[in-house]
Amino acid sequence: MSDRIAPREAFGKTLVRLGEENPNIVVLDADLAPSTKTSYFRESFPQRFIPVGIAEQNMIGIAAGLSTLGFIPFATTFACFASRRVCDQVTVSCAYPRLNVKIVGGYVGLFVGKNGATHQALEDIAIMRSIANMVVIEPADATETERVIEFACNYDGPVYLRIGRDPMPQIVPQDYKFQLGKALVLREGKDVTLISSGAMVEDTLKAASLVKKEGIDARVINMSCIKPVDEEIIVKAAEETGRIVTVENHNIIGGLGSAVCEVVAERYPARVKRIGIRDVFGKSGTNEEMKAKFKLRAE
Repeated sequence: MSDRIAPREAFGKTLVRLGEENPNIVVLDADLAPSTKTSYFRESFPQRFIPVGIAEQNMIGIAAGLSTLGFIPFATTFACFASRRVCDQVTVSCAYPRLNVKIVGGYVGLFVGKNGATHQALEDIAIMRSIANMVVIEPADATETERVIEFACNYDGPVYLRIGRDPMPQIVPQDYKFQLGKALVLREGKDVTLISSGAMVEDTLKAASLVKKEGIDARVINMSCIKPVDEEIIVKAAEETGRIVTVENHNIIGGLGSAVCEVVAERYPARVKRIGIRDVFGKSGTNEEMKAKFKLRAE
């Protein structure tokens, strides 16, 4: 693991690089460019940057229209607004006609800094995962974020990208290539499988190291593609380790844990423990305070 880089930084800089290569990439912003790092794109391509203000529902409609003209729109805001506030527009205007719109939710889960509980997105994966035609991805670090943005630009269809705010160590290899519907085994193990995504991958790896000292050999899987989920790697984990623990920065209802349980229930029964926010609203506080409050720390 090398220097810590925020996924949102990688997102902003990758958009600029891809924007230089593809003039059809446009960015829509709901008055949060400095926070989501789309400000980099605004500085480089002001004529392809569309500030809609605090009008997220209109932003999705504009993005849908632009996609029908051959553009590749990235509609960006905080994850709470990119899911709850615009659900109908995403469903009817983007997913139903399967338009090429990329919806980017920043400031995800509990980890939203000083913005507090009202800006936490604890339901966004559940909402987006339940919408037909929608792809849902949450990268674990800056390198994976870069690969995921590259994928999204080349994928013809609606995508929801859950991009973390805070600096993360390098999790995936430098030569990593994102594949739709494929997870990545970060650590092999035979006693239990830990499955996580996004900001929780770092803590999950730490937890695996801690239980190793107690004689428990834990496999760790980065499930960045939450829809379509990698069913085969889940079944293999159930067969080979017999126990699965999911760890997510999200409500345990409808998120990563639910996706894993759906596969296990239908294909290979195994014990599953879901770790996440247990059907409650969040609180305001620092990341470490939130991890302690909601029992998300590796310890």
